[in-house]
Amino acid sequence: MKHQLLQRSVVYNGRAFSVALHQLRLPDGRTRSYDVVEHNPAVTVVPLTAEGEVLFVRQFRVGSGTELLELPAGVLQDGEDPAEGAAREIREETGFAAGQLHSLGGFFMAPGYSTEYMHLFLATHLSPDPLPQDDDEFLQLVRLPAGQAVAMALGGEIQDGKTLVALLLARSFLPL
Repeated sequence: MKHQLLQRSVVYNGRAFSVALHQLRLPDGRTRSYDVVEHNPAVTVVPLTAEGEVLFVRQFRVGSGTELLELPAGVLQDGEDPAEGAAREIREETGFAAGQLHSLGGFFMAPGYSTEYMHLFLATHLSPDPLPQDDDEFLQLVRLPAGQAVAMALGGEIQDGKTLVALLLARSFLPL
């Protein structure tokens, strides 16, 4: 016997996510309730310039209470293809379009309590082609040599999880 969803009820509906109560039957027949953050899939992009730099954004994050150095990322719109979302996000957050996008895979952000799945992409052959930023985003573009970016990730200087995973999965494509 596997886990079986018996009931799902939304207890909070917000702008970015909802919280639902899932009632499950466990493999041993018992039932248990779980709080689940239901979140659209998202994308993170590793933009690599022809000069071997990686483009980051520095932005304030409410959850950490501080500014973080992150790779461009964002939530997919309903039904949006991950590659299309990655192409849109890089233009919104860095002002550059990707001539090529290469999938690096993906992962669940926090599978113990959230449905959010993060798709990862390497973007190359960049050219200026900005889109307007979201009205609540105040981003500072930061360019770092790829080797320095990976060293910062390995040295604990980058604290954003999606950025760490994306950089490490992109390592074999980066000029270190």
